[in-house]
Amino acid sequence: MKLSKYILVAFAITILPGMAGIKTGNTFEMKRQEVLPFKVGEEVTYRIHYGLVNAGIATVAVKETSRVDGKLIYHMVGKGHTTGMTDWFFPTKDRYETYMDAKTLLPIRFVRDVDEGGYIIKRNIHFDRELNRAVDHELAHDTIFSLPENVHDIFSAFFYARSLDVKDIKPGDIIDIPVFLDHEMFPFKIKFVKREEIDTKFGDILCLKFVPIVQEGRVFKEEDDMHLWISDDVNHIPIRIKSEILVGSIKVDLKDYKGLVQPLNFK
Repeated sequence: MKLSKYILVAFAITILPGMAGIKTGNTFEMKRQEVLPFKVGEEVTYRIHYGLVNAGIATVAVKETSRVDGKLIYHMVGKGHTTGMTDWFFPTKDRYETYMDAKTLLPIRFVRDVDEGGYIIKRNIHFDRELNRAVDHELAHDTIFSLPENVHDIFSAFFYARSLDVKDIKPGDIIDIPVFLDHEMFPFKIKFVKREEIDTKFGDILCLKFVPIVQEGRVFKEEDDMHLWISDDVNHIPIRIKSEILVGSIKVDLKDYKGLVQPLNFK
């Protein structure tokens, strides 16, 4: 697995707070918070550190809305690229796009365009919500993938998760969500640890802290080798990720932001 794939998985896990039923013996009843946590014009930028090296920049933006078959659709774009020495040794440019139904926040199309030092990945996946299936038009033939109901691509899940009300989440609660990634189902499980105030270059901010529950032999060495912090507010945006993975350590920090629904409450 390439370095940028590790970064993708590390970053994508931050989408999970509130994503699905919180399981403490009984299924948690999902509900959306009253305020949609994003709007057109939102743009959030992160700096990625690989060990002591400034390895890259990632940007996530809500670009525009349009109408498809009478439905209002959001268009989100995520971009990442290597910087500095990392760009010399392993130049990487990633682009992710999702088109989401504004009512259900389910994706109708997912685009992935990745160049990792010459290793190319291209996806152009269209979701059929009525038949619970997907087709990738980048394949030589139209292979049909059968899917569970309400499944997300890895990028749309980020925005869907942010919309959910997690104010009643308790330490130890586990969130479980299926994601369709690289033509297979990719299960995520994540455990809420606590609410915690962390310091950033913008000031201190109250966050929801999580750790992933991962399968042996996957990206992370141990369950507690990754920690992530999500803003405990309407926005629910990732503020920081710290992880020890099989090939080193990664830290992702909020670098810049604009166009949020609600100002971040830095002290």
